[in-house]
This record gives sequence, structure tokens and C-alpha cells, in this order.
Amino acid sequence: MAVPVWLDGSEYPFRQHYFPVPAGRMHYVDEGSGDPIVFVHGNPAWSFGFRHLIKAFSPTHRCIAPDLIGFGLSDKPEDWTYLPADHAGNLGLLLGSLDLDRITLVVEDWGGPIGLSYAIGHPERVRNIVITNTWLWPVDDDWHFQAFSRFMGGTAGRWLIRNRNFLAGTLLRSSFGDKRKLTDAIHRQYLMPFAKPADRKGSWVFPGQILGSTPWLRSLWERCGLLEDKNMLIAWGMKDVAFRQKELDRWTAAFPRARVVRFGDAGHFVAEERPDELIRQMQVLLS
Repeated sequence: MAVPVWLDGSEYPFRQHYFPVPAGRMHYVDEGSGDPIVFVHGNPAWSFGFRHLIKAFSPTHRCIAPDLIGFGLSDKPEDWTYLPADHAGNLGLLLGSLDLDRITLVVEDWGGPIGLSYAIGHPERVRNIVITNTWLWPVDDDWHFQAFSRFMGGTAGRWLIRNRNFLAGTLLRSSFGDKRKLTDAIHRQYLMPFAKPADRKGSWVFPGQILGSTPWLRSLWERCGLLEDKNMLIAWGMKDVAFRQKELDRWTAAFPRARVVRFGDAGHFVAEERPDELIRQMQVLLS
């Protein structure tokens, strides 16, 4: 498949790989060799957000970063479900085809439940976990998440996302702790995968699923004990308005052995805002 004309090859100099899943072609980065590091993005992101980490670790590790269906360079079918559990199914098919072991899993936002569902289902294949600003449990009793999910997952929110690209256009910028770090050139790389309203279904389904996928989230959290023996780094952007101190506290209570690093000036996307520091912390985890 041809490289999109809008893609900045100096920022994202990776070869394209595609894996067929029932929903379409799933794009992924596969760079380097060695023990694998698997990066799983959230909404409205794609593998581009992990580019700094891929460049840093590909000389010593095999770096694999898929684009979920509907995101990045993957297909964007209008007739697919886009449910988180189905995204997790696609990820499982991809990773199963690659037959990976000793995985280091790096997750953010919706990549948390989607990526960690693989770890819970295949704990013998995962060695290390890096958690950045995400969650894994039901939040149907939390007004903070109820309000966002009901509005952005409702009629008005879906209209804003479909017709105004609201998440990638407006909410992405507001999610940065230091908004100067999202330059116009970098922002363009997040906007262009959603260039047409028809490309945005993946982005508008996710908000409603914060509540809609409550049974699936509950089933994952009930089995999170399967991850207790993993080497875990929690790297948290403290200026995130979505996942706050409250969510960080829940992670640390569930995994008291995890090493916790707080980035006081970072927001929601730590790998984008503080890549150098995150790389250093991951190097400690992997040593």
C-alpha cells in the first residue's frame, strides 16, 4: 500500500506491515529484533505516538506497534462494531500470528484494557508491563466518567466527532500538560487519519463504550491478579484531566510492587510529551 502523502517520514520512518483480520487490514510497525516490545495506543491516537520509543528501542528490541482498526493507517470500515472487546480480539490474532514471548507491553488510554486483555489471556507470554494513564476496571459508578461517556458517546458528542473531528482536533490538544509540545506539524499527523467523516467511527464509538463495555471491563479487572508477578512500571502524567490521582491510586493499590514514576508537567499522552524520560525509565525496567 502506498505511503500517504501527508505522512511525515522523518518523524515516522517505519516500514508498513499489514495483517488481515475479519474487519479489514490492520497496519502495524515491526522494527528491530530481540525481545519484543508491544505498544498499544488509545483514542484518538495511533502508533505514531510511540515513534520516539520505537526509534530508541528498535536497536535492541523488536518493536511492534499496531494501529487499531479505524485508526492510523489501518482500514476504517463503516460496518464494523469497533467495540473494545473486538479490538482486543484483533490484537490477539495479530500477536498470535507473530508468536511472541517475553513481551514488554506498553499501554495508554483504551490501549490499557485492549492490551492488558491480551496479557490476562496469555500471562505466560508477557514479562513486563508499562502502564501510562489508563484504566482496567468498570467506571459506571464514577460521575467523572459517566458524564464524559454519556455526552461524548451520545448524539451531540457523536455529531461533534463525526462532523468536526472533535477528539483529534480539540480534545487532543487540551489533553497535553504542555500544549506547546503539540506543534501544528505533529498535530497534523493525528488529524489526517480522520480526514473524512466516514473515517471517524472508531473515534466516536469509544467514548460510549466507557460505560457500554462495563461487563467486559469488570471481567478483566476480576482477573487482574494474573498480572501480579509481572515487572511493572506505572508512568503517570499528573496533568491528565481524564485519568487522575484517583486512578493512579487504584493501580498502585492493586499492584503495590510496581515502580511508579510521576511526570508533574505531562498530561494524557506520556509517550508523546515526555519520551526521553519514559525511555530512561523503561531502560531500567528492561535491564
